[in-house]
Amino acid sequence: MSGAARPGGVQALDAALGLLTALAARGGPVSLTELARECGMPASKAHRYLASFQAAGLVAQAGRSGKYDLGPGAAALGVAAMARHDMVNRAADGLPELCAETGMTALLSVWGSEGATVVRWERAAAPLVTSMGLGTALPLLTSATGRVFLAWAPEAVTAAQLDAELSRARANPGILGELDPTRAGTTALAARIRARGHATVDGRYIPGLVAVAAPVLDWQDEVQAAVTLVGTDPAAIGPDGAPVARLQAFCRGLSVRAPCCGAAEEKG
Repeated sequence: MSGAARPGGVQALDAALGLLTALAARGGPVSLTELARECGMPASKAHRYLASFQAAGLVAQAGRSGKYDLGPGAAALGVAAMARHDMVNRAADGLPELCAETGMTALLSVWGSEGATVVRWERAAAPLVTSMGLGTALPLLTSATGRVFLAWAPEAVTAAQLDAELSRARANPGILGELDPTRAGTTALAARIRARGHATVDGRYIPGLVAVAAPVLDWQDEVQAAVTLVGTDPAAIGPDGAPVARLQAFCRGLSVRAPCCGAAEEKG
């Protein structure tokens, strides 16, 4: 843990909140010793912080083990925070500006009963000739939007559609281009997309059109929505293209990220 407090912060509070954040990140009950070690503070100090959180209902101790976990107060705060953070509406409100800045058509998609579904469409000044529009369900493997859900949605959510698309691809060799039409191939594709932070498709799937998409993530790093830019210039979706950087910044600004355990420890 860092030895310096954040500017304008209170060292003791920063350290206590860092401890709570580390507890939340563990995903289950954890011992006092483990938690103190992870946050780089003496167990006696960690115990004092946890006792205060326990009194406030933010932390609870689990049965005979004495391990600590988040309490009902933490759950209530989480629900309240989620209710106040409407990522989809915020993303929709920002599409006109994103479209104007990049010169590309922008669309917002969420996961629906038919898969990745377009719920908002903001057209660029230069019109696109395409049959896509509101309510269009996009494929997982051959659309930038679908690939975002492939990479960041829980596997259980996308499994049925993925199996169906892989089955069609095996029956129609070449439909996926060079992509290996197996679970191993799509797992590798998802890993590459996560590493880049965005997904792209070129004109091989929709002749004349290119697209780049990025995720709006919740606090579990799972996709809540995908924002996609569609255009005709292949250079726009390249790694050095300005639209890609603008899109990623736009989506990062909408995403909810849990802070790391990096609060400063109180001296003394």
